[in-house]
Amino acid sequence: MHALQIVATVVAWLVFAGAVVMAVRAGRYFVRLFRVGASDPSRFVAKGQRTATMLREILGHTRMLKWTRVGVAHWFVMVAFGALLFTIVEAFGEVSNPRFEWPVIGHWAVYGLLMELIAGLCWISIIVLIIIRQVNLPRRRSRSRFLGSTAWQAYYVEWTIFAICASIFAIRTFKIAAGDFPYPTWATPLSHAFGSIFTGMPTGTALNLVTICALVKLLVSWVWFIVIGLNLTMGVAWHRFLAFFNIFFKRNSGGALALGPLKPMTDADGKPLDFEEADPEKDPFGVAQVEQFTWKGLLDFTTCTECGRCQSQCPAWNTGKPLSPKLLVLSLRDHAHAKAPYLLAGGGKDATGEEKASQEQLAGVDALALAEADRPLIGGPDEGGVIDPDVLWSCTTCGACVEQCPVDIEHVDHIVDMRRYQVLIESSFPTEAGVMLRNLENKGNPWGANPNTREDWTKSLDFEIPRVGSDEATDFEYLYWVGCAGAFDDRAKKTAKSVATLLHEAGVKFAILGEGETCTGDPARRMGNEFVFQMLAQQNVETLNEAFEGRDKGRRKIVASCAHCFNTLAREYEQLGGEYSVVHHTQLLADLVSAGKLTPVSPIEGGVTYHDPCYLGRHNRIFEPPRELIGAAAGAASGHGGPAGNGAAAGNGGPAADGAASGLTEMPRFAERSFCCGAGGARMWMEERIGKRINVERVEEARSTGAKTIAVACPFCMTMISDGVNATKPDGVDAEDDVEVLDVATVLLRSLGK
Repeated sequence: MHALQIVATVVAWLVFAGAVVMAVRAGRYFVRLFRVGASDPSRFVAKGQRTATMLREILGHTRMLKWTRVGVAHWFVMVAFGALLFTIVEAFGEVSNPRFEWPVIGHWAVYGLLMELIAGLCWISIIVLIIIRQVNLPRRRSRSRFLGSTAWQAYYVEWTIFAICASIFAIRTFKIAAGDFPYPTWATPLSHAFGSIFTGMPTGTALNLVTICALVKLLVSWVWFIVIGLNLTMGVAWHRFLAFFNIFFKRNSGGALALGPLKPMTDADGKPLDFEEADPEKDPFGVAQVEQFTWKGLLDFTTCTECGRCQSQCPAWNTGKPLSPKLLVLSLRDHAHAKAPYLLAGGGKDATGEEKASQEQLAGVDALALAEADRPLIGGPDEGGVIDPDVLWSCTTCGACVEQCPVDIEHVDHIVDMRRYQVLIESSFPTEAGVMLRNLENKGNPWGANPNTREDWTKSLDFEIPRVGSDEATDFEYLYWVGCAGAFDDRAKKTAKSVATLLHEAGVKFAILGEGETCTGDPARRMGNEFVFQMLAQQNVETLNEAFEGRDKGRRKIVASCAHCFNTLAREYEQLGGEYSVVHHTQLLADLVSAGKLTPVSPIEGGVTYHDPCYLGRHNRIFEPPRELIGAAAGAASGHGGPAGNGAAAGNGGPAADGAASGLTEMPRFAERSFCCGAGGARMWMEERIGKRINVERVEEARSTGAKTIAVACPFCMTMISDGVNATKPDGVDAEDDVEVLDVATVLLRSLGK
């Protein structure tokens, strides 16, 4: 062993030892910090199912591949991160002995080929990812998804991977130049191509260069661990380890996203909170301090890769609002880690706001950590808040961020948790939303309409609708949940009449609750008032259980024409003991058309585009039924009644090209990437004062398709899209000649010639 090999070996092992120390130190720190968070025992059930979900998502890259080019490139980099550990061991041998090869497998051509492929594809893939980042830099693209990401960290990680791959081929290159490479050209073509450049190099020089390149590879690899050990908020690097845990502990063990039902409020033990038994001095009412997030929340924040996918899809961010899901998570992450010395010393506030730690415990805590501990979680610039109120209240809870996140961060749950404290304890929320809450409490509907008029929409129908409890409603199959909008909003009343008429035409036996119905509580819950939600929900559950008395769940059938009511009845009332078989009206109508009980005969002129309601599509994965109905209605023009076939653009097909055959022209953003109308998260009852109106953005997209009808499947969307159409009506165009907004049920009813 020459002096060069001796020095290289000592340096390599010293740096390796430092890397191990930093990695162990970081791991212990993360465990201690996450344990500060609130309890959440629900994350530990179904371990086998969780393991299968984690392996499927990670090995199959199911979330990453939603963006195909990035996903494929990232998959090769991920595989290389594990597989190239073999070359790390080789490099340790090569710094001492440049002729070193693995025992047994070190001369197998298959092993040489495998490492060649993995390293080569990783090298190409990281170059692709570097180019993608450069093309999408904030200085080149407005509203870039990388705006706000920590640039130097991303560059460091990318060039580290690039350098490791380059080092692997450099080692092989100089082994070939030294005439000491065991693999044939067919197995390692790239290495031999590089090696041919240095033909004729002295053997000793080539072997020394092998040692130097091996040392560089080890230094690049282990210094990376030291750097990330010194930067514990470096999510672009730490997600390589934390993502396994974050996906394993996701809310739904079966792999479903944290969408649909909200995570219920929990007590100090992590169990669902019962307001009648809650202890205000012990149980948190929402999140007021970062440590009141669950430990999974703290893991979420630390796992964020800063990729900006959530940001790129967020309707608030895309219309000039201050909310970026990514920047919100990064703010919470940085705050949690800056506050960590105080928290790990025993600091923190109880439910009443009293300090839990003694002065002795906090005596050695850094002044910066103490200052961070004094910052309010929610507050404007003058208050030094971590999250600005305008950020918190810009969210529509559409779920686009959760849909896109490759590491399963649960943004919506965290946002609503912060809203809960602001509403329930601080009484701090947009003024106009207070009117809605008072209406819910006093009138049972957000408009404050007289509950006695809930059935007035039925008066213009030429048939009677049985009311639950009457003699005529003893054998109904479906309970039609009209919803507050269908009962009180003029535009939504048309949808309610269309649904009722279609059910009547198809011979479906259905009934309504009439005055017995009250708001499901969705707006209250999404804005954070869990108390009002539970009050309304318990009232409805009691009413529904009485209406379905004697029936099992399979026969407790409800059809809802509001996506928000549908989500609440089907997914959230289970949390309060209400178990029903709930369908959206588009699902039931699609089944009726398929069964031949409804047959479209009249064409829909001018083309149709469809807006996916967030709470129907993204939150509940119902994409096909509305498109089938539109396809059936359009098919009537060519004499082909019934649901559309493959041309129906069934949610996961291509855009306009696939939909055009069935009369449906998709917008650029549709199905799971549909752009929100702006009404969710109780935003329907709040003024939109910052940036461009979300509904205007969506309507402009709808107009770009050239379709004369915009079909919707939710009364909230009906209101927002209709208002957007009015706001964007071209000069000189009469209202009757402009784009028309119709519920899918009304589109179908017209195609029946009604």
